[in-house]
Amino acid sequence: MEDQQLVLGIGTRLQHTQFGPGVIVGVRYATYFISFINHGIKEVDKADPNLDEIIPENVTAEVETASAVEKSLLKILRQWSDTTEIVPIGDKWLGGMMSLHTADKTLKPKEIPIDDFFHKIVMLRDRLRVLEQNINSHKKLSDEDKVNIQQYITRCYGSLTTFNVLFKNKENWFVGDKGSRDD
Repeated sequence: MEDQQLVLGIGTRLQHTQFGPGVIVGVRYATYFISFINHGIKEVDKADPNLDEIIPENVTAEVETASAVEKSLLKILRQWSDTTEIVPIGDKWLGGMMSLHTADKTLKPKEIPIDDFFHKIVMLRDRLRVLEQNINSHKKLSDEDKVNIQQYITRCYGSLTTFNVLFKNKENWFVGDKGSRDD
């Protein structure tokens, strides 16, 4: 961890052998403020050998501002809780309908409100995130097993990028493996 002491930013998820899973909510010159799920916010030395990086976020050498901490706390609540966040659908889709047509023209098309379909997509995304968090914090899986399973989740996100067109805000989009072309 010591070689990365100036690159981890707010939002980076970590695992601490004593405090368990946590997320960086503040950065100082030599320490991180980390919000641990079961232990609250603790100030931890950047060179603490008990820290293991899980998912880097906002990689930077700068000390973060108070507004960044606030944004990060909101992100932490979304990432580590089992609640569904309110994600807005794109304005042009509000009140719209999806129409599914079979190749057999004698059969009636199925119409679905886009809002309902979008809600299901968001629920799927949120459940994938919870699954991802449970895998990353699982105590019996090896790091290799976690990475292998994580690759499948990343591919799932990649397969769902088609639905990004429905989201109002780009920060809610699905993001898969940018180097992969097989999805």
